[in-house]
Amino acid sequence: MKTKGALIWEFNQPWSIEEIEIGDPVKDEVKVQMEASGMCHSDHHLVTGGIPMAGFPVLGGHEGAGIVTEVGPGVEDIKPGDHVVMSFIPSCGNCPSCQAGLRNLCDLGAGLLGGTAVSDGTHRIHANGQPVFPMTLLGTFSPYMVVHKSSVVKIDESIPFEVACLVGCGITTGYGSAVRSGDVRPGEDVAIVGVGGVGMGALQGAVAAGARRVFAIDPVEWKRDQALKFGATHAYPDWESAMAGIGEVTWGLMAHKVIVTVGELHGKDIDNYLNLTAKGGTCVVTAIGSLLDNEVNLNLAMLTLLQKNLQGTIFGGGNPHFDIPQLLSMYKAGKLNLDDMVTRQYKLEQINDGYKDMLEGRNIRGVIRYTDEDR
Repeated sequence: MKTKGALIWEFNQPWSIEEIEIGDPVKDEVKVQMEASGMCHSDHHLVTGGIPMAGFPVLGGHEGAGIVTEVGPGVEDIKPGDHVVMSFIPSCGNCPSCQAGLRNLCDLGAGLLGGTAVSDGTHRIHANGQPVFPMTLLGTFSPYMVVHKSSVVKIDESIPFEVACLVGCGITTGYGSAVRSGDVRPGEDVAIVGVGGVGMGALQGAVAAGARRVFAIDPVEWKRDQALKFGATHAYPDWESAMAGIGEVTWGLMAHKVIVTVGELHGKDIDNYLNLTAKGGTCVVTAIGSLLDNEVNLNLAMLTLLQKNLQGTIFGGGNPHFDIPQLLSMYKAGKLNLDDMVTRQYKLEQINDGYKDMLEGRNIRGVIRYTDEDR
């Protein structure tokens, strides 16, 4: 079928809305009419080259929700009419990683940046006669998509799509960074560095886990104010003021857990984050840096002598097929604030405006909301 999507044809160029052609679902594939897509910072990394796909053009978007319209052979648990969220990492349940309980590290994820479908190894999307490389084999910056069943999670039909799409990446990643990878315990002090969409999810996770104090660190005053509304107890504009403030509040012990959710990770800042971390504490690195950045500032002696942990995490360290429905059930029960996470909604044609707002600190999360005009 022919539809449209937001493409980039080279680095550091704006998104371009163009006609694309999407293939019909084959074995183990699902066609979804997209209703909403979150605008995650990771898609901006496609523009800068921080996350390089295997080729151009690239179809962006990896955080989405919609309605199933068609299924291919071999799809048994999902049917047309189901409301679903896209899991930006597929989770097959059968590979060695999944069997070991690391479903966020499913072996199918090895092909996420390659652009060819899990089902048959072909390019399922084309534009101007050329194969298109969809972000994490999804491409939610289009009103329709065909994806592998392992990337599709059925959800409660009462959940609004603009809220549901957030758990396809940002909320699940942030919340899990605190409660799973960070293992925040009741009474611990937690610092969140960067309170955008992922950071606000981590903040809510820390609060839900019973953190005593939650320190939000972000250069944007409006975001710091929002963090206090979401449950932070203290807010600081930068690392220097956070070091002084957290040190004073904790009598020099610092934060038991530090969750790093900045928009772009730089190796030169790692030691600063560990300096915020208490003895025996854990610094969880959730933020994404450039694949070309392999230089890190780190005091190795202090890492050893103070027995600190530096923990990487992807998708919050959890199981997307379990965590996504669970988090949405918490939202429905009033235990997770997702409504206030959506700062603004945009049309697909406004995608560049949305990313400008994100980069200038005006959004916690911007969401593209599709309408009949897009079909």
